[in-house]
Amino acid sequence: MAENANAQHEDVSKHMGQYYVVFVALLCLTAVTVGVSYLHLTRPLAITVALIIATIKAGLVAAVFMHLISERKVIYAVLILTALFFIVLLALPNLTVFEHHTAIPGT
Repeated sequence: MAENANAQHEDVSKHMGQYYVVFVALLCLTAVTVGVSYLHLTRPLAITVALIIATIKAGLVAAVFMHLISERKVIYAVLILTALFFIVLLALPNLTVFEHHTAIPGT
């Protein structure tokens, strides 16, 4: 029983360095996000920068805390398929908007 506890402790201990690095990186990226908010950027540019930073943060969390960095290729395929499906779902309302604007305004 004591051997099993030591094995679990060693398994967690070897990941702690990665966890600390990601924690510091997330803190730094949060500080960058706050700093960017003070830069009086145009709204589209501010949203783009915020989404890029958020994507990097989400990638760090998924790769390290969810252990996706050491998974098989099937996991990546499912992740990419999910992202593509999400993008398609975001694009669907735009397709319906274009259908309803066939008439020229003011005529």
